[in-house]
Amino acid sequence: MATKQSNKAQPHHQSDILENPEELAERLGQGEAFLKKNSKVLGGVLAAAIILIGGILFFQFNTQNQNKAAQAEMFQAVYYFEQDSVDFALNGDGINSGFLSIVEEYPRTDAANLAHFYIGSIYLSERKFQEAITELEQFSADDYLMQGQAYSLLGDAHLELGNNEQAISFFEKAASYEPNKFFTPKYLMKLAIAYEEAGQIQNAIDAYGEIEEKYFESYEFSAARKHKARLEGLAAQ
Repeated sequence: MATKQSNKAQPHHQSDILENPEELAERLGQGEAFLKKNSKVLGGVLAAAIILIGGILFFQFNTQNQNKAAQAEMFQAVYYFEQDSVDFALNGDGINSGFLSIVEEYPRTDAANLAHFYIGSIYLSERKFQEAITELEQFSADDYLMQGQAYSLLGDAHLELGNNEQAISFFEKAASYEPNKFFTPKYLMKLAIAYEEAGQIQNAIDAYGEIEEKYFESYEFSAARKHKARLEGLAAQ
């Protein structure tokens, strides 16, 4: 019963404050004094918040505009890449920008991100393996085609440099990233080759076996069966 009475007393006390002009004035005065005392601090916090929010909005707006401009300039570079005119694709043709200029002029844009993929692919074809790795590691995407291909190309570059463990790691990522019947068999073939290069015969057999079991309609199926049988013969000796 005592507890109930104390609970009822609190609203009565609050109503007393509202009904007592002197006490209400004192409370308001305390609040006003606090604001005056800390006005500079509060003003600084408010100004910092406004600057931060404005900076974020400006950054987002500026990035969107830069991305539109970069994508427009990138069109011709992609065309040159598809026509195997890799020098024009990288460096431009004197009128249109190349991938290298786009990365430099429009950093942090989607276009620059994609340009890293193209640059890495070109460097890999030119046997500039370390340069290819540097570019491809700066690329990221969330679609199964581009990201899986980037992992695969990184594996190729590392394998060419003799970095078998790194190559295996990237081929494993490629093969396990959004598995599909179009690209996964190719990645598994590369993974099996890297395993064999590293002397991991059973892992190579398992990779070929996954193609045989899951991707029997793929172009790689026949080769996978042949190499699996060859390695199983070696393992039995």
